[in-house]
Order: sequence, then C-alpha cells, then structure tokens
Amino acid sequence: MAAAGSGGSRADNGYGGQQPRRRKGPGALATGYLVIYNVVMTAGWLVIAVGLVRAYLAKGSYHSLYYSIEKPLKFFQTGALLEILHCALGIVPSSVVLTAFQVMSRVFLTWAVTHSVKEVQSEDSVLLFVVAWTITEIIRYSFYTFSLLNHLPYLIKWARYTLFIVLYPMGVSGELLTIYAALPFVRQSGLYSISLPNKYNFSFDYYTFLILVMISYIPIFPQLYFHMLHQRRKVLSHTEEHKKSE
Repeated sequence: MAAAGSGGSRADNGYGGQQPRRRKGPGALATGYLVIYNVVMTAGWLVIAVGLVRAYLAKGSYHSLYYSIEKPLKFFQTGALLEILHCALGIVPSSVVLTAFQVMSRVFLTWAVTHSVKEVQSEDSVLLFVVAWTITEIIRYSFYTFSLLNHLPYLIKWARYTLFIVLYPMGVSGELLTIYAALPFVRQSGLYSISLPNKYNFSFDYYTFLILVMISYIPIFPQLYFHMLHQRRKVLSHTEEHKKSE
C-alpha cells in the first residue's frame, strides 16, 4: 500500500516519474483549472519547505520539526485526493485505480499513522519522509504546471527524473521507520482494532495490518525503483538527442 506513494501520472511513489501516455490534451477550461490546481499545490509545498527551514533556524535542531508544518502538511497532502477525481473525470490521462492507490497510501501515512499515533510525531523518521515528500512535490507540481503551459524548463525535467534516485529511498525509509515506531503503541492501545465477539461477527487487527503494509514494500519498492531508472534513461536520453538535433 504505502510503497506506492504519490504522483499526477504517478507510478513513481512521488519520487520519480512516468512519462504520461500521449493522448488528446484536456480542453481549455480543464487546462486552466489544472494549472491553478498545480500552482496552488506547488505554493503549498513551498510553504511547508519554508516552514521547515524557519523552524530549524529558530530551534537550531532538526528534531521534532513536524509540529511546525503539521497543519499545512495534512491540508496539502489530503488535497492530492483531487487527483483521483481528475483521473475519474478524464482530464488527466492516468489510471484511476493506480492513482487512488498511490494517493491513499500517503494520506494513510499522514492520518492513520502519523496523526493517529501521537508518540511517533517526534521521531526523526517523520522528518525523513516529510523532507523527501516536500522536495518531490515541489518538483512534481512545478513539472505539471510548466508542462500544461508548454514551457517546461530542462532543469525541472532533469530534477523530476533524477532526484528520485535519492528521494525515493529516503522517503521509503522514513515511512517504514515511522510505521515500525508506531507498532508498539498501536498494540498497546488497540488503535483501530475490532475484537470478537461483536454483532457484525468481524475482527480486525490494525497492528497486523501495519506489519502487512511494511512487508508490501519488499516486492513493490525494487520494481518501482528500477522502472523509474528505466524511465529516466528513456526520457532524458530522448531530450539530449532532441537538443543535439536542433
């Protein structure tokens, strides 16, 4: 679940990129809306980045910086849910199922883990994935904005298809370590767990569910990472060839 991360055409955990399929673009109205959406999301993640830097300079320490950006992080990460709607309406040429899976994985980590298990909010692992997400999303939403305007700077394109090499492992490590840190508190409190007997004759162990989420990273992470490396070679080599032919 969580190993899938986020994106617009997002098969990249938000840390890399997949070249969108060539289709007829959205109409003028949809394009205008998407530009506004991506500009707002870029600005939102810039606010988070500035908040992290200001909090670090004020405290002189990187510990517990989560509290300085908690509200905007929740707001703008949850705002990514609109991307599922974009796919469902057909204004973005991406799979609804895949996009929903990837968006929900981050929303899950934001709300069902970090928000719900207060004890992990001071963990350094939270800062690890927050920093990775922040850099990734600033680049990603900028990439979509300039692409929609047909004025994509090479630097942004290069960053989108290169920085994931570091950001993806960094983010995944932070996510896994945060879930792991939450496990003892989830087990002790019985958070979100449902025990038998009950009138629905149904039981659910959230502790076990989190372990299964962690295990899911094992097959998913290498596949996505090597796929993104392949996409990087494909996209950037094509760009270099195009520049040489000009």
